[in-house]
Amino acid sequence: MLIENVLGLIGNTPLVKLNGENIYAKAEFLNPGGSIKDRPALAMIEGAERDGRLKPGAIITEPTSGNTGIGVALVGQQKGYQVRILMPEGMSEERKKIIRALGAELVLTPEKDGIAGAVERVREMAAEDKRIFVPQQFENPDNPRIHYEQTAPELWRQMSGDIACFVAGVGSGGTLQGVGKFLKEKKPDIKIVAVEPKNV
Repeated sequence: MLIENVLGLIGNTPLVKLNGENIYAKAEFLNPGGSIKDRPALAMIEGAERDGRLKPGAIITEPTSGNTGIGVALVGQQKGYQVRILMPEGMSEERKKIIRALGAELVLTPEKDGIAGAVERVREMAAEDKRIFVPQQFENPDNPRIHYEQTAPELWRQMSGDIACFVAGVGSGGTLQGVGKFLKEKKPDIKIVAVEPKNV
């Protein structure tokens, strides 16, 4: 199989059965950016290209705690855009290094302000520079849409519809919304479980 561009490797991840249990994990770490966030990054950027919100010469600018930033940097770099990622300074060093290695500008905001501080700084930047395009992962309907149209059908096919419970971590909420909606339509009694760190 020949893939013309690394973006063609996003999605279609395998399902792995965990030892000793009837539990399966979708191996989203096999996406080229290393996480499920590559899916919405590609969907949001291509959606904006289609409807004219994103044009050549734009600066893609996104606030993130990490993985979406990697996805946006990867997709933006492959498509020839300048990318600027804002994140709280306390985020992991490996995420910072990956974002920079992908050619994006990394702007760190005060850790005490959390992700809200990064979001606010992006708003200020966008008000000052009309070249800035903000994907807005927390508000962009292409985020849950791609999981409804792509991630969930993959999962449903791989499990032949035999799913009793779906569990996902919550960041922007896109995965849970999109996959959860699809699965509930297919099987109304399925359990959808959101997981997040205790002190968030």
